[in-house]
Formats: sequence, structure tokens, C-alpha cells
Amino acid sequence: MSTIAWKRGVVVASGVAELACAVGLLAPTTRRVAGKASAALLLAVWPANVQMSVDLGRRALEKGDAASIATFVVSVVRLPVQLPLVRAALHAR
Repeated sequence: MSTIAWKRGVVVASGVAELACAVGLLAPTTRRVAGKASAALLLAVWPANVQMSVDLGRRALEKGDAASIATFVVSVVRLPVQLPLVRAALHAR
């Protein structure tokens, strides 16, 4: 399997896991377990989001255009937002 195919598979798998957690949060009987799973998933993908911000920062430095810089800024701003999401997921009941 190529590196690109493997990376795509990981992205698809994490997306499916996010959807499963979202569905689990809807039902009161599965909400607690889905909340814990959501928190774990958010923490698991956080390093990849940090790496994405690093990559976008490098691209912004290379290109120097407004769109690249804005994309980088948004990616950095969203990183700390994940922490309250983890907390909210852990408190899902």
C-alpha cells in the first residue's frame, strides 16, 4: 500500500469514527460511552492537526499569499478549541 493510500485510509477511518461518535451522542443510552470515545478521538487526532498547522505554516511562508496565510492562521486558532471540546465530550451524559 502506498503512503498516500495509507494516509487517505487513516483520514477516512477517523471520519467514520467521528460520525459514529456523533450518532452515539444523540442517543441517551450510548451518550456516556460515545462521549468518552469522542474525547479519545479528539485527543488522538490532535497531533495530526498540529502537524497540519506546521505544514500550512511552511506553505504560507513559501507562497506568502493572503489565502495561504489565512488558512494557516485558522488552523492554529482551532487547535486550542479542541480542548474545550474534549472536556464537553467527557461531560456528555
